[in-house]
Amino acid sequence: MQRIKDLLADPKPITWLFYGDSITHAATHTFGQRDYTQLFHERVRFEMSRMMDVVINTAISGNNTQQLLDSFDHRVTRFKPDVVFLMIGMNDCSSNNNWTLEKFIANLHKLCDKFQALGSLAVLQTTCPILPNSSPDREPNIPSYMQAIRDVATQRNLPLVDHTAYWEDHADKSYYWMSNEFHPNAHGHRAFAKWLFSEMGIWEPQSPTCQLMIP
Repeated sequence: MQRIKDLLADPKPITWLFYGDSITHAATHTFGQRDYTQLFHERVRFEMSRMMDVVINTAISGNNTQQLLDSFDHRVTRFKPDVVFLMIGMNDCSSNNNWTLEKFIANLHKLCDKFQALGSLAVLQTTCPILPNSSPDREPNIPSYMQAIRDVATQRNLPLVDHTAYWEDHADKSYYWMSNEFHPNAHGHRAFAKWLFSEMGIWEPQSPTCQLMIP
């Protein structure tokens, strides 16, 4: 994460891109309130006065890693991002798919190869946990998929934002943070933003964005 902090210490404008599935797309489940990418936009571009930075969200609901690879040029390459925040796995882990953990890991590496070829710094993120006993096709599998993200980050020496661990440390609040079994609501997106900001070293309790209440 020091590489992110170094970028923020430089006045040169940064293009930030968020890539993933419905959890980052954030359609429907925030009920019109800001998602974590929009909170990031407010924190970085306004509160931190990085007006020339650009924040892009090309996540699409329902996507898995293969769809991210298939549409990479349209959704990533043409924007030439300096930093890509990747949050994926909730759809890959479903047993309803013709999919394996090994395929997921291979695709993660392919995505990271593409980021590297672009000169983009990939920040890997785990996602929110699934509410207990609510999604039998995903719940048994998601721990191994989130561990795979941690392992790929370690193997490739990439920054990691472990939201899963943060949410598990606050399991008593998870029901307040969720819209349904695996989509966070606006409070959940604030929790995402809080942990992302904390890991980046830009959490400031006195800022308006950081003062947003998380139950």
